Amino acid sequence: MSKKILKMLALTMVLLMVFSVVSACKRPTGPSGTEEPTDQPTEGPTDEPGKTTELPRKETLYFGGQQWGTVNGWNPLGDNNNNAMALASSGSGSRTIMFETLYMYNFLDGSMTPLLADGDYVWNEDRTEITVKIKKAAKWSDGTPVTAEDVAYTYETCVKIGNNAGNANKPYIESVVAVDPQTVVIKAVKNEEGKAANPLMLVNFLGSFYIAQKAWIQKVEARNNNDPTAIMNDPGEDVVYSGPYGKYFADDQKVVFIRNDDYWGKDPSMWGKLPAPKYIVHAIYADNAATEVAFKAGEIDVNQQFIANIQDLWLKDGLPISTYIDEPPYGICVNMPTAFYNLEKPALQNIALRKAIAIAVDYDAIIANAMTGQSPSFRDVPRSLMNPTEAEQSTYDREAVKDLQWAGNDIEGAKKLLDEAGIIDTDGDGFREYNGEKLSLVAACPNGWSDWQAAIEIVAAAGKNIGIEITTQYPEADTYLTVVTSAHQQDYDIFMMWTDSASPVQPWGRLRYLMSSEFNGLDNNWSGNYGHYSNDRIQELIKLIPLETDPVKLKEYYTEAVRIYLTDVPSFSLMYRPDKFHAVNESVWTGFPEKDDGLNIPPTCCTDGYGIAALYHIRPVE
Repeated sequence: MSKKILKMLALTMVLLMVFSVVSACKRPTGPSGTEEPTDQPTEGPTDEPGKTTELPRKETLYFGGQQWGTVNGWNPLGDNNNNAMALASSGSGSRTIMFETLYMYNFLDGSMTPLLADGDYVWNEDRTEITVKIKKAAKWSDGTPVTAEDVAYTYETCVKIGNNAGNANKPYIESVVAVDPQTVVIKAVKNEEGKAANPLMLVNFLGSFYIAQKAWIQKVEARNNNDPTAIMNDPGEDVVYSGPYGKYFADDQKVVFIRNDDYWGKDPSMWGKLPAPKYIVHAIYADNAATEVAFKAGEIDVNQQFIANIQDLWLKDGLPISTYIDEPPYGICVNMPTAFYNLEKPALQNIALRKAIAIAVDYDAIIANAMTGQSPSFRDVPRSLMNPTEAEQSTYDREAVKDLQWAGNDIEGAKKLLDEAGIIDTDGDGFREYNGEKLSLVAACPNGWSDWQAAIEIVAAAGKNIGIEITTQYPEADTYLTVVTSAHQQDYDIFMMWTDSASPVQPWGRLRYLMSSEFNGLDNNWSGNYGHYSNDRIQELIKLIPLETDPVKLKEYYTEAVRIYLTDVPSFSLMYRPDKFHAVNESVWTGFPEKDDGLNIPPTCCTDGYGIAALYHIRPVE
């Protein structure tokens, strides 16, 4: 019986329960797992958002797995908003429910669909400048037009105050110029030969960089005396935005967005209508377990969360829950969560030790237990710098590096490497020594990230199997991320982070993310190479690849980069996984994107890149 038939049967059984058990008057469950106190139910939002007792369920789309902790701010210039639903900039497709980009990236076909932009972007002859037109219909939430000057001033400000967006783009974008009210020219930084330093990053900018209103930015600058730190830390409660939703209410248990019914996107030049949900809500749950309970109960409609054996939710439990693909891995795997080595630790500067641990890990166990089959295996897709999509796999010569790839659980091979490197157990306690001291390492990932924790446990087990003590630590996510993004950390020896997903710059971007020494020594580094690896040839390849147009030469460069990565093993990927775990409960809303439905909407939780198109296709269940 197909999943669609099972889903229809489940809907029939569940709908009678939905509005009694998971009714409109039920408030989101808070971090403690208890329900918030309620006043007498009303038919909808009151004039005082903090006293709202219900939102109309068939007008409200509930999300899970994206917002952790209380929102700090609404400032598109800031780096510490902790406001994932409003501000999540990414080359794989920025989240645009409130703030918008020029284009929307679609990883299904690599396309860029105009958003604030009008029509396709245009390169000049020598590919050093991109010209973009701004839609005349585009408006800010205060009714004023979005102009080229807004685009230029936003970029200029980001560079001036040194926020993440400015720092990430200034090595590649010299300037953003408003030629006239509707025309923007993005000019590349040029290398010594007069070519663009990296044309890929200019394209990446189009779908990732948020545009803010110049008048509002100037207001923020004035009230903060032009102090860069103060500007970035301004909470932006009065922010002007161009997207379809704005702030309605936020506290430590939820964040609520309300649709701007004057949103410019209903113009025929864009969507031609408003998105279906009037309200978007993300409750703030304590962990994955609490989120999963709410998802099963129909309190969450769209869930960005790993759920072990997710197929059981429709096959065994009969719930109206769907994933983008009916069969394993249930999503499109474009990301590679990776264990980084802290190369500032002397023992881990030894390549033999790094490779021994990496080849000893039982990746099949990770995929079976941590991922419950929701990932291709490293036997099916041998490890490299590339994700499993054919587009990326075709960029390097797989046969040329076959001798360096490993599938894992090679205990004897790992022991041999260590023995030959002189890393042996000299005192008979069952653990090897390095420079006379027992090898004892700490492996870590955030607490509550259940799939990552299961993977780290398997890494620790591999250490025991080859005579290396690896203990595990699971700090809270905010503590963990602060540590691993610091310039020099000594807390963790092996630690997990995600990698770049599909984007206009891949697989070059992932090569840079995993190995570029440009990030070494940077505090608050969210850009990559968290283990501080350094290799001069890799830096050369990072510069050469974006400028190369010969496909044969490009393949040679990528193959060389893969060979270096698999030889030096500065990190090792533990699994493949989707950019977003796009799962939906269709108790209340239906019409979500599915593979081969003809809509070409990517499974990015209805919010990211061209994935936001889903909000214009979903509808309440009748």
